[in-house]
Order: sequence, then structure tokens, then C-alpha cells
Amino acid sequence: NADFYRIDTALTVPQLSRDEWQLRIHGMVDREVTYRFEDLKRFEVVEDVVTLTCVSNPVGGELISNAAWIGYRVRDLLAEAGVQPDADMVLSMSTDGWSAGTPVEALTADDALLAIGMNGEPLPVEHGYPARLVVPGLYGYVSATKWVVDLELTRFDRAKAYWTQRGWSAHGPIKTESRIDVPRAGQDVPVGPVKFGGVAWAQGRGVRDVEVQIGSPSGQGDWQPAELGASYSDDTWRLWSFDWYAQEPGTHEITARATD
Repeated sequence: NADFYRIDTALTVPQLSRDEWQLRIHGMVDREVTYRFEDLKRFEVVEDVVTLTCVSNPVGGELISNAAWIGYRVRDLLAEAGVQPDADMVLSMSTDGWSAGTPVEALTADDALLAIGMNGEPLPVEHGYPARLVVPGLYGYVSATKWVVDLELTRFDRAKAYWTQRGWSAHGPIKTESRIDVPRAGQDVPVGPVKFGGVAWAQGRGVRDVEVQIGSPSGQGDWQPAELGASYSDDTWRLWSFDWYAQEPGTHEITARATD
């Protein structure tokens, strides 16, 4: 958990105990509902392995991590409030006032969680203790509210969240991407067999193919298929590897591309 990337606007990490925590669901609902932590026990506990990605992650960047999240389906909590048909957005708010606007259909999917645990441990404070949202397939700025205490059912044409107020897109589906982890940029490799490797991701859709292109002093090579690791789920990244024989001295450019 200590290696999982962290991106938020909190200069001081919010401190909220389980006894203090409440989750209010209101707005375009049939009835307003407020849950305390003890109330969650009546819902089914689920565990999902989900890869989260930051919209600010550069090509080849490290703002992406994978974890096993333990919690409750958001749709079960929303069902008790009764979502009105015209509502198309959930404006979620952190205890420190940060907010995100998430499509209702994303939060009522099977894999959208109110997470209270991470990799077999209670949710770390830095990652939203005591509860946060985990929504596969969406960048965090429109979904991954940490220290979450409020869910307002509303509409995209009526409300804006923290980043959309600053001109960012109201919808943030994760794009299909890949990353090369080995060899690292600028690394020297000896003559002979070399294994390239990395990860590719397309949360919600899954990765079908990864291809690698080797550029050398003599020109660009053809795109060649990489070997894919097992697909854990469409919501997680997928490992890939590619075997190459290094024989021409000089600088080589390695490019990877993924297909969802």
C-alpha cells in the first residue's frame, strides 16, 4: 500500500474516525439516507482487484497502481435512497470539500465500490480512510473521492465538481495505454537475447493485444506481437513481454502499443 500512487489536493491528510464518519445520500432521490459505519454491516462485502490511473499520468509514467479493494457495492447503498430516473450524475464530496462528478450508470455498475479495505488491510489514511470510492474505467478526478462523506444525486447540467469548475472535462473515461518497464530508458544492454516487458491497461474493456516496434540506426522495424500475461479481469492491467536479439550497435527506440 505504501507503493500505491497518491494524487489529491489535501495539503494535510484528513483525519476522520469510523465513529465520526457518516455518508449522506440526498438530492434527486426518493428518500434521504445517512449511513454510519456500523450500518454498512448489513450489506454484502465484496473484494475486487482494480487498477486505478491518474489522468495526469504521462506516457510511461508511474501514476498507476493495482490493488485488491474490499468494500460494498455503491449501487446497494443508492438503492435504499431510490435514485430518480432524471438523475444522471452523483456529486461525491470528501470531508475536506473536494468533489467529483460521476455518471450514475458508473456508480450503479457491479464493480463500483465504497471501499474500506486495501490489500487485506484497513484503508490507509492517505488513501481515504475510513471510506473512499473506487470506480473502474474512470480517471480519479471524476470518480475516486477519498474520505467520502456525501453523495448528491443530481445532473451534469446542474452541478460541477472541483476539477470541472476549473475547465476539465465532465467525463473522464480511461484511455487505452501501455508502458515499457524493462529495459529502462537509456539503459545499455549487451549483445544477445534481451527481454522487454511492461504493462498495458484499458479498464472496463480489457487488453486484447500489445505490439512492439524496434527502431534502430538502420530504420524503423515492423510492429510485432508481444506475449500477454493472463487477464485477471477487464478492470486490471495486463503484463506483456517481448523477446529480442540485440546485435546492431547504437541507440534503439522501443515503442509499445496496446489494443483494447
